[in-house]
Amino acid sequence: MATIIAGISGAIGSALAARYLQDHPEQTLIGLCRHPEQVPDALQRDPRVHLLAWDAAAPARNPDKSDIEALLGRYGGVDDLIYAAGLLHDDSMFPEKRLEDLTADNLTRAFQVNCVGFGMLVQALARGLRGKQLKRVVAVSAKVGSISDNQLGGWYAYRCSKAALNMMVKNLSVELPRRYAPIACVALHPGTTRSALSAPFSQSLASLQVHDPAETADNLFGVIQNLDESDNGRFVSWNGDDLPW
Repeated sequence: MATIIAGISGAIGSALAARYLQDHPEQTLIGLCRHPEQVPDALQRDPRVHLLAWDAAAPARNPDKSDIEALLGRYGGVDDLIYAAGLLHDDSMFPEKRLEDLTADNLTRAFQVNCVGFGMLVQALARGLRGKQLKRVVAVSAKVGSISDNQLGGWYAYRCSKAALNMMVKNLSVELPRRYAPIACVALHPGTTRSALSAPFSQSLASLQVHDPAETADNLFGVIQNLDESDNGRFVSWNGDDLPW
């Protein structure tokens, strides 16, 4: 059996991969990311890790569905599918503070990585996940994607794309049990984590509870491993509490 982590080169994805390997030494871990060479060396050297180039923003360049099915067949199925890919900012975009900062290109890129990539990945894997081995599908979302909790505004592209991701999770939580019952398909807020993603906001994070990537991985791993079919369709925080949609 295998676990799949999309976004394994990121701070949370790589730390969560290390946590899985620690607790499930007998399993294979399939790691997906745009640049496998940027995955931490320890994961690249681990014989249990199979890295595959995969780009949420460019699905046309990703492996064929038949190749993915063959890969899954080699490892006898998947227990957990975790989508940890995400885009908040990079060299050409930054979270918007006001309406005038909004651009169509940044909105499109955020939706592609934070929502569309997840849906397309589940679709690509769907046939290869047939059977009853699949237990959990987890999308790493964000509390700022909550519509009812939004009191501050701003961060248009990130908020909207994470809200869309949450709806994708909710839709899949209805359909996937018909294919792979029983299953838990959830959106999971990781909490604020020290990473390249949060680095530009260090001053504003001073009043928040901030975790190192390893702490975040421990928190998420604990929540994920305790999920079962009764949790299907939830929006869950890193401490196991429900979050408002």
